[in-house]
Amino acid sequence: MDNKVVAHLRDGRLIKGTTANFSPTREVFHVTLLDGETVEVFLDQVKAVFFVKRLEGDRSYREKKSFEGARGVGRKVRCEFSDGEVLTGFVAAYYPTRAGVFITPGDPKSNNERIFVVKAATKSISFV
Repeated sequence: MDNKVVAHLRDGRLIKGTTANFSPTREVFHVTLLDGETVEVFLDQVKAVFFVKRLEGDRSYREKKSFEGARGVGRKVRCEFSDGEVLTGFVAAYYPTRAGVFITPGDPKSNNERIFVVKAATKSISFV
């Protein structure tokens, strides 16, 4: 099954398309772009991989960062990236020795289904 993804690279570029072979334990995965071209994405260049409902998204929507009314499984977490962006959500499992962590957004209206955050691209990941 192909997942719709938006890979945010550390240099600010976005790669939008679908992937069938993302794994947090592999160094590279492939994204098939909207034009049909397939590109390699190296995990060490990634800030986060957003698994999304729709590739178009909604630029006008501002995702809620508070946990008021949020529903999720696991522990509440706040992630601050090195570039200042902040994500909040839930983690089912967190292992400090792994390269990253999956976060499920607390905002039910979010376009993101889950996000794989690369720890090397963060300032902090903390439980709230």
